[in-house]
Amino acid sequence: MIRIDYPASNFRMKAEDGKEYIFDEQRRQWLRLTPEEWVRQNFVQYLVQVKQYPAALTAIEKEIRMGELKKRFDILIYDRHHQPWLMVECKGMDVPLNQSVLEQLLRYNMALPVPYLVITNGRYCAAFKKAGNQLEVLTALPDFDDNK
Repeated sequence: MIRIDYPASNFRMKAEDGKEYIFDEQRRQWLRLTPEEWVRQNFVQYLVQVKQYPAALTAIEKEIRMGELKKRFDILIYDRHHQPWLMVECKGMDVPLNQSVLEQLLRYNMALPVPYLVITNGRYCAAFKKAGNQLEVLTALPDFDDNK
């Protein structure tokens, strides 16, 4: 597992009707602050601030079709040629990163193939590189410069 040290972030927060909300700068909207949303927002900041992934090439919670089903991936990073490059599945901090979480991401990957896959629960993440039908376990997230 890869441990993530999040950068300091100045999230805009508010409380309304007894519920907490966080402002998503990329989507430019207020979102209910669920445990998964906390992970998603912090992980995006980690990718942009620490790993230097371009915010302009980052998509958050977009719909994909899997046959008749409509699903939403958590985070997708495009490469410099605007091709899907890295997909992230976020879970709340109390959700273990197990085979079931990886299988969910692999199903999304069938609809939207990417060379890199990441699962995270906020505390840790696991990263994989697709090599044919195999998954190579990575010890760190790939650098964005690796996709020239």
